[in-house]
Amino acid sequence: MGIRVCVAGATGWTGSAVTGAILASSEFQLVGAIARRDVGRDIGEALGHERANLNIVASLEEALEIPTDVLIDYTAPDMVKDRILAALDKGVRVVVGTSGLTASDYADIAQRAEARKLGVIAAGNFSITAALAKHFALIAAQYLPSWEIIDYASAAKIDAPSGTTRELAEELATISQNQLSVSLENTHGPKEARGATIDGTQVHSIRLPSYTIAFETIFGLPDERLSIRHDAGSSAQPYVSGTLLAARKVLEVNGLVRGLDRLLFSA
Repeated sequence: MGIRVCVAGATGWTGSAVTGAILASSEFQLVGAIARRDVGRDIGEALGHERANLNIVASLEEALEIPTDVLIDYTAPDMVKDRILAALDKGVRVVVGTSGLTASDYADIAQRAEARKLGVIAAGNFSITAALAKHFALIAAQYLPSWEIIDYASAAKIDAPSGTTRELAEELATISQNQLSVSLENTHGPKEARGATIDGTQVHSIRLPSYTIAFETIFGLPDERLSIRHDAGSSAQPYVSGTLLAARKVLEVNGLVRGLDRLLFSA
């Protein structure tokens, strides 16, 4: 028997790609599929695959009636925290791909995970190349004193900034203090034009049609500039391998790990 996985958001944009990969894998066993639509329908048929003999359910409680090792969550920010805490209380480890959680939310999740002696791995972006972009930005912050982040996404994305850029801004603050030549208090005009301040970093969220997901960390020095940018394509495929890596690693984790880069560069 493989690693027993339940996917919340199993018919969504990323969740469906992850669920399809699990169904095709000999390493994982899909034992739960949670979604808002197609409840009662076979998850394999709902995704255009062969019949999986597992029906979509509407709630975590229904899904966890089957013994489960790992919950993978790709849902919405207004419901994910409660589901994570409930899964931990049921003895299930969690991989979180849903964005929109705050540092305070993660503090509560970390406390519960440590109390239950279980693992949670959360990332604003499970793409391997996005993890590399974040890692390189954290290295650059050791040497370059000033930076800002631009966060790009489709017009339909409801959370701003993205989980990717929030995570990055919070971790940049652990490396160095960002230096602004002109403080926000001394800015002439609407201070909102300078973006949102996330742990000392100015983050600018763009939400327009034709964008998928991208983020760019821009570092500036007199007469030179460094830009570290990641762009995602139109499919969810870039997030599958990182999510499945986390589903393997979370079995070895106690407490909270934030960021796929922590798994790739833990040594």
